Amino acid sequence: MSASVDRDVLVVGGGVAGLSAAVFTARRGLDTLVVDGGESILRRNAHLENFPGFPLGVNARRLLDLLGEQAENAGAARLDARVTRIAVVDGDDDTDADSAGTDPDDARFVVETHAGDRIRTRYVVAATKNEVGYLEGVEGVGILDRGKAYVDVDERGRTGVDGLYAAGRLAEKPHQAAVCAGHGAEVAVTLLEDDDAPFYHDWVAPEGYFTDRGREVPPGCEEIDAEERREREAASLAATRERFAEPHPDPQETHPSLEE
Repeated sequence: MSASVDRDVLVVGGGVAGLSAAVFTARRGLDTLVVDGGESILRRNAHLENFPGFPLGVNARRLLDLLGEQAENAGAARLDARVTRIAVVDGDDDTDADSAGTDPDDARFVVETHAGDRIRTRYVVAATKNEVGYLEGVEGVGILDRGKAYVDVDERGRTGVDGLYAAGRLAEKPHQAAVCAGHGAEVAVTLLEDDDAPFYHDWVAPEGYFTDRGREVPPGCEEIDAEERREREAASLAATRERFAEPHPDPQETHPSLEE
């Protein structure tokens, strides 16, 4: 019997790498869930001054909020929980289905949380900085000890287990938020390429860009006319004014070692 699927993609970690990955998988139409324990290191940042697009910097907690909102607008769901275990679905795991089968819609993994959630998913993107406890026991996942723990991946974020990826700091990328955000996006695009679907674009083009040249609009692209462009720009300007009208209400977090 095959394992049913609850989600197409489960992202472990709600920092910039995980949320960026979720934006791309959700926009592609994959049912995406971000499980976030609320431990992004950005919450400790006093003021983020090297992220593209903010010439005078941005409140790091505001940036996380915006990325989370963007992922949700793309269709991703969020779950406030801490992942405790990932298990590969196969015939040897008596807690799961009898067999993963061969159908591409079958679940490859079962993800468990501290609250008792059990979620079956086709793909997992691990993006939890240096937390690897939930990956222990997953055969094929290499854990590297370099003073801190990292996951061994190829140049595109693939681990040794089909369907399991690592993004951002966990994949030994530099800790800068811009780098981790970019790597999260790259890992998501890699996942989409591995999904055996048509090559995926993610681009909003002006009306006629493809069709006026006798071409079909590629998968993941759309053409919009001038009126639609103005409407979308107006909505984005209004949202930006609203989100930045007041200082962020959440306090800067401190390093755990400084907490009493």
